[in-house]
Amino acid sequence: MTQAMLMPEEAPHSCDGFDTLMSARTDDAMEVEPLTRQTSEYVNKSERFYVEKKSFKEQYAQLYFTRLTLLSPRVLETVQESFPGTKVARILELEDGQECIIVGTLYKDMKLKPTILDEYTKERSAEPLVKGSKFISDDDSLVLEDQGARVRLSGEKLDSNKLVTGVVLAVKGTAERDGVFTVSSVFYPAPGPQAALSLPREPKADRSGRYVALVSGLHLGGGANPLPAQLLVDHLCGLLGSNQDQELSAQVVRVVLAGDSFAPGTSSAVSSGKLSKKQQADVKAPLAQLDLALAQLAAAMPVDVMAGPSDYSNVSLPQQPMHKCLFPGAARYSTFQGVTNPYEFDLQGVNFLGTSGQNIDDIYKYCDMEDRLDVMEASLAWQHLTPTAPDTLATYPFSDRDPFIVTRAPHVYFVGNQPAFQTRVVTSAASGQTTRLVALPVFSHSGMAVLVNIDTLAC
Repeated sequence: MTQAMLMPEEAPHSCDGFDTLMSARTDDAMEVEPLTRQTSEYVNKSERFYVEKKSFKEQYAQLYFTRLTLLSPRVLETVQESFPGTKVARILELEDGQECIIVGTLYKDMKLKPTILDEYTKERSAEPLVKGSKFISDDDSLVLEDQGARVRLSGEKLDSNKLVTGVVLAVKGTAERDGVFTVSSVFYPAPGPQAALSLPREPKADRSGRYVALVSGLHLGGGANPLPAQLLVDHLCGLLGSNQDQELSAQVVRVVLAGDSFAPGTSSAVSSGKLSKKQQADVKAPLAQLDLALAQLAAAMPVDVMAGPSDYSNVSLPQQPMHKCLFPGAARYSTFQGVTNPYEFDLQGVNFLGTSGQNIDDIYKYCDMEDRLDVMEASLAWQHLTPTAPDTLATYPFSDRDPFIVTRAPHVYFVGNQPAFQTRVVTSAASGQTTRLVALPVFSHSGMAVLVNIDTLAC
């Protein structure tokens, strides 16, 4: 049976209507103006996070001493604003019943905090089978230490559940006969200077302006579906969505990947010794996926890649940039760069400061604060990104500097790999400085990227 028998022959007809429609579509396509991606002035401010000499011969005590030396003047600045003329004494000079102010580094004595000796405990049955996500307990106590001595702190004005080891502060109070210092006031370091913003910052109802895309936790490899990450790349490159979506994509001037681009356990397989062919293929696959994604992004806009705990970089903070040899495709573009963790940069005069999340996750274990934005706000008040390093957070034993001190008040403070997206604008009561806090969710779980408008600081 032929096709002619199945379908009746139709009379010849004109294709003028179809040709007219295609012609109209072609004319419309020709009338659409191509979108031009916006740009912005960029300055990398992360010089202090680069480690030239990687040595662990120094003692960590020197890092605490340096931190106290650098932050003490800023703490005393806050003290003098509130109580000018009040005596500031060393701990060794304390006299019973005399009110004074002492400055030092806080140590939080916590029985639940793990120690290296736990790995060599003979009585394993004495350890709890399930360890909590926090170290706090009712038996915690606070000790303040300066260059010569230490003293135990007490008082209702001192909330031990809101403080962590490594914070430099001043306390006003009275020394008691039992050797305890009763605290009546607490002072933190004065905030660093904040650059004035010359651009108008009035929030607008539309989506005009220039944006920075902040993403964390792609988690490529480990059996994860790479499709969401590819959809994100296509969207940022303007290959998906409506005309309005593509216009918004053209307003993205920079992309920052804030750590954990690889799935947990992916990078650790490399250090396990000789790999089989299958293991080599499993290691290469996520590298190739990320390299392809970065090359596509770098072809459209500047891209910064921060290292995270599951990425191919050192464990100790500050993490150094991942080597370009891992990304041969993306490395061909001048718009691609690996950056440190923490990472600080200026974009059109707006100062960004961010981490991949290790610092906030570690502080979270020391306190009863459940809101990650509260933890971030506390770290800004302490003027230190990683106060718990080197106590429970790995870091290099710096002897002449502490790169984690917040030297300038940022306009945007972002932290990657957090449980959920959160944002808040905080204003310093003392200086009036304003900072946008942004907690970035894990992209592989949420499918969410965050756009920060550098013209209004809206998020």
